Amino acid sequence: MKTEHLIEKVIAITLTLLLMATHCPKVWAQTDTIRLKDKRLITANLKPGLRQYLVYFQNLKDDRRLRMSIWMRNVATENHNGEKLFTVTQHWYAADSASYRSVYSVNRASDFTPVYHSETIGTKTKAFNWGSSKIAGADTVKNNLAKDFSLDVKEPYFNWNLDVETFEMLPLAAGKTFAINFYDAVSNIPEYAVYKVTGSEELATLGNEKVDCWKLFTESTYKGQHYTQTFWISKNSHEFLREEDFFSGGYRYKIKMAGAAPDVVKRFEK
Repeated sequence: MKTEHLIEKVIAITLTLLLMATHCPKVWAQTDTIRLKDKRLITANLKPGLRQYLVYFQNLKDDRRLRMSIWMRNVATENHNGEKLFTVTQHWYAADSASYRSVYSVNRASDFTPVYHSETIGTKTKAFNWGSSKIAGADTVKNNLAKDFSLDVKEPYFNWNLDVETFEMLPLAAGKTFAINFYDAVSNIPEYAVYKVTGSEELATLGNEKVDCWKLFTESTYKGQHYTQTFWISKNSHEFLREEDFFSGGYRYKIKMAGAAPDVVKRFEK
């Protein structure tokens, strides 16, 4: 290629990129890839304790009814063979006992690497031993429907069932975009999910206290249906305080309840 033709081509490419930057600023947005090997989660932000969420569904075609549930997530720390672990226990309660779900997950505290995950809906349990190169059904769990499951992975994935806890550990800041390599072993959907910090908003808590939050947004499709999700995470305490999802013509909301809410799991254990 002649020198003058090369110069003309460089100028043309430069002008094209400048036009793209003017009309499509998202082209220049930097995406932070969150992989386990990079250890970019701020694990000190994840505080042990019980979180309770009021979850309700709003169908825009039925203005006299809201379907409500209470979802509980208890984060604890444990030591196993000298290694510090995070355990996350979930209980989902609703008016219909058929909707009850229990979930138990174990992750390394150093970087939130998944170690184990189990989920029980009704009498059906799926449990997995989660390794860096392979995810397999836990053969020591009784009546495990996933006992024959096996998946070789090229890189370790974060557990998508723990998205709430993962968001609390992200290095959130204005204009940030994150691509997180999530995997839901129960639904078998490994992929990078993109989340964008779209701005800030103050939420009012008890006593009308104002809490400044980052707004984290994502959108995608599931089984051919488009959906959006927005999450509010406190800038100061890094707590996940609110979620609003839109899919199939309706909304789902999650609102973190006050610490005064009773621990119904302990009541059931008595």
